[in-house]
Formats: sequence, structure tokens, C-alpha cells
Amino acid sequence: MTASGEGGAVMTPGSRWEFEAIGTRWQLDTVAELSATVRAEVSAEIDAFDRAWSRFRPDAAIAPLAAAAGSIPNPVDAAEMLGLYVELSDATAHAVNPLIGDALSRRGYDAGYGFVDRGARPAPPGWPQLLTWDDGLLTLREPAVIDVGALGKGRLVDRVLRLVAGRVDGPVTVDGGGDIALRGTESIALEHPFDATRAVGVWRITDAALCASATQRRAWAGGEGGLHHVLDARTGEPVRTIAATWAVAPDAMTADAASTALFFDGGPRFAHTHDVSWVRMTTDGRLEWSPDSKAELFL
Repeated sequence: MTASGEGGAVMTPGSRWEFEAIGTRWQLDTVAELSATVRAEVSAEIDAFDRAWSRFRPDAAIAPLAAAAGSIPNPVDAAEMLGLYVELSDATAHAVNPLIGDALSRRGYDAGYGFVDRGARPAPPGWPQLLTWDDGLLTLREPAVIDVGALGKGRLVDRVLRLVAGRVDGPVTVDGGGDIALRGTESIALEHPFDATRAVGVWRITDAALCASATQRRAWAGGEGGLHHVLDARTGEPVRTIAATWAVAPDAMTADAASTALFFDGGPRFAHTHDVSWVRMTTDGRLEWSPDSKAELFL
């Protein structure tokens, strides 16, 4: 099994279901083949989450807030995700910000995947004062494009694992484009960010999640030295010092959040606070890891 920022996996033998959803490839591995009913439930779970939070969908629940300030009923998991965003933002000195959607679109990562750079723009500062989720309402005090990509896919992977594990017996592995959560034990190869045919190490995890992020997976021409999807919200510029991150936590949302935080100086502190083990590679090829990392690294 291989973990990359947005990549493939080679699983242990069993039944595998592969499909495309929310712009990435999914793999679900179980001992026995999933029934048509369970597959339909999984598809509905993913679609409901996407309809709530996708900045790429004009029919998404959050879409009206991009055009005008106002309130909508809290989308699914708003409190859990945005509460963790506050911690992410604090730990990274506000480099992570859920109002970064317009900044991503301007650099080319837009709904049409145009990949045309229209220049850097910082995300709105002071976002916790602009975006609130009290009394069942998500309120934005000025128009902005919400993007929960720093941890949202991890949250969805957790939801899919919980659904499938409640329907079938035995080990279950859910891989949503590099965000992996499992019931059971798997050895996961950490894909080299500069060479997809190589691994920098192997990490064996049990009843946990491993999330990976890499700047080469969603990258395009533009800017000075190329562009990718990991932007510093304070500047609208892509991160240039970290090439890839891997984080292990009990749940995928926390691992996903940590894998994002680790692109910034405050990432190790965030990971330590949340009992996350991690490995990351710098753009000059050095490996760094947490003291409690159990990954077997090929140094």
C-alpha cells in the first residue's frame, strides 16, 4: 500500500472497490465484496458531504456565501471541522485559513481547473471574526470562498470508514486519494515526492489513519518556480520549503490537518498537541520526523 499526496495504493488481498469522487480516486478494501446497498450508501455519503462543502459546486450549501454575506444552516460537521481550523490557524500563525478559496482560484486552482495564474491575493485575515458557526447557523460577515481542504477530505474518509465498518466484518481500509483510514493493520509505503517509483519509507499502522500531502500532485505552471495547491494564506504564495508530509493519528481528520500544518513552521507543535506522529521531506530532499514516529525510513 502506498501513501502519496494524491495517489494510488496497493492493498492486501481481498475485495477492492475503486471509483472516482470529489476529484480524486478512492479505494475501499474489505474481506468480502461490498453489497450494492452499501456501495449506494457510500456514494450518498460522499455526495452529501460534497454538496455541503465543495467550493467547486454552484449548488453547494456554502456557495451563496461566496456572493453575499449571510447565514446558512450549519453544514455537516461544521463545528468539528471549523473548531479544528481555529487550532490549525493559531499553530501556524494564521498560514492556514478556511477562507482561502478565492486565493486558490486566483492562482489557477478554480472550479474549471483552468490553472491560469491571476496573481497572489492573501486570504481575509481575522477569519474567526468573519466566520462563525453558532446556534446552528454558519454565518459569514463578508463574502468569501470557503475551502475546507486542509482537513475536509480526512473528515469524509472518517465518515466513510465508520459507515463501511458498521456494515461489514473484518478489516476495512478506506483510501481517499492519499488520506487513508483503516480498521485492522496495514503497512503503507511513503511515496517519494520526486519519484513515484520509489518510497522514502514504510509505516505500519493499526486501527488508525495516515494522511499524506505533496506539492507535486496538484501543481501547474505559473508564479516564480511553478504553482501548487498548498498556499500560505497570509500571502497567497505557494509553500517553497516542504515537498511532502505524512501524518498518523487515530482519525483521518486530525491526520489530514497535521499533514497540512507540517508545511509551516508551527506544524510540529500542532502535531505534538494532537498526539500525531509525522514525517516530512523538505524541497532540498532532507527527511524530518517526530520523536515518536514509528515509520521505517530508508535513509
